[in-house]
Amino acid sequence: MSDSYLPKGFLWGFATASYQIEGAPHEDGRADSIWDIHCRIPGKIADGSSGDVACDSYHRTAEDIALLKECGAKAYRFSLSWSRIIPLGGRSDPVNEKGVQHYVKFVDDLRAAGIEPMITLFHWDLPDALNKRYGGMLNKVEFVKDFENYARVCFKAFGSKVKFWITFNEPWCSSILGYSTGLFAPGRTSDRTKSAEGDSSTEPWIVGHSFLIAHGAAVKAYRDDFKAKDGGQIGITLNGDWTEPWDQNDPADVEACTRKIEFAICWFGDPVYFGKYPDSMRKQLGDRLPEFTPEEAVLVKGSNDFYGMNHYCANYIKHKEGEPDVNDFAGHLEILMENKAGDIIGPETQSVWLRPNPLGFRKLIKWLSDRYDGPTFYVTENGTSLKGENDLPLDQLLQDDFRCEYFKGYIGALADAHAKDGVDVRGYMAWSLLDNFEWAEGYETRFGVTYVDYTGGQKRYPKKSAKLIGQIFDQYIKKE
Repeated sequence: MSDSYLPKGFLWGFATASYQIEGAPHEDGRADSIWDIHCRIPGKIADGSSGDVACDSYHRTAEDIALLKECGAKAYRFSLSWSRIIPLGGRSDPVNEKGVQHYVKFVDDLRAAGIEPMITLFHWDLPDALNKRYGGMLNKVEFVKDFENYARVCFKAFGSKVKFWITFNEPWCSSILGYSTGLFAPGRTSDRTKSAEGDSSTEPWIVGHSFLIAHGAAVKAYRDDFKAKDGGQIGITLNGDWTEPWDQNDPADVEACTRKIEFAICWFGDPVYFGKYPDSMRKQLGDRLPEFTPEEAVLVKGSNDFYGMNHYCANYIKHKEGEPDVNDFAGHLEILMENKAGDIIGPETQSVWLRPNPLGFRKLIKWLSDRYDGPTFYVTENGTSLKGENDLPLDQLLQDDFRCEYFKGYIGALADAHAKDGVDVRGYMAWSLLDNFEWAEGYETRFGVTYVDYTGGQKRYPKKSAKLIGQIFDQYIKKE
């Protein structure tokens, strides 16, 4: 046991997202989101599945709360389905009271159980009606107005019951995977074998800009009209991985490591803290990267009460020679799992992109803390899949020692960042409470501390990690 610690009152719990767990896609007035549509296109989801049933959490809120209590969780981060609350999405469209009341009751039940709700307004599931109406985030003016309206409906409905609001979850994923690679909804890309529509060289940057302005507008709305009486905080959640140079003796690889973080995280972080995009992005992308108007810069700069950090893994980075490809979104570099010396960045998991490296977590949160002048951090996602977990017999699957070691390593690294590096971190939400619909990977990849039997009536079985995580926090959180 190290002498590292986490601060008194540290808020820990679990995270999920509406489309990944709820099911009930057309119940009580909910309309389609872009993910409902995406899942119906053959070949888009690895196992041909969808979120139509998922964990059936829409009907099992009491079960999920009991699970949270059993784990000892102090908080629960979940997202609202915009198309449950405003089925057609727009500011002139009707609000669906049944959808609103479902979530209001859920928040009341969480609070009654002593669990702090942390709400994400947008976790990728844009109402499909807005995508059809004006192209969603491709239309900045309309999207910003509709998102602000939706945010206001939510702020009003929950009032002082919710103290933690997140505007957008991982806008990098929505922008790049939705509008560059076409892997995620709405699946737009320049690759005509995958999509009839899309321009990977311009659309992701337009979409990212719309997210930032919409975030700024929602934060201004909260601060102007709700914060004083409701007493909550609001921020955005950004994802990104730590980087190590492929060749630590090559200055170009070292420089590429910083550039990778700038393209992945500072794309959104710099506007929120500095009111401008990183110079490295402007240099590579030129006028394909939108400019902030003076009004937009004022709106976005300073728009975080806290920094929401999603983090999973690390990579080795190797610079590329020559000119960047017009569709490049990473900063003209190679993302690798092995360095020049043959060292592996971390062990394999079920997710090709995810190789655990706990020290990378400590290094990244310190790097971000230094860049943004010591903001308050809430880690809003962190967790891992296990290679071949889905194929194991149940008794073996529930002994998820690899996930247990992941949490020990990563929570320990976070305590080090706080105690030794002076990082102001006040909360941590593990991904995820439940095995769930893992987007384009379908149900083959499991991230939960709880096994969900998808063919056996969505029955939940807590894994070893569900019981262990509370013990880890017990070791680190200061009592006095």
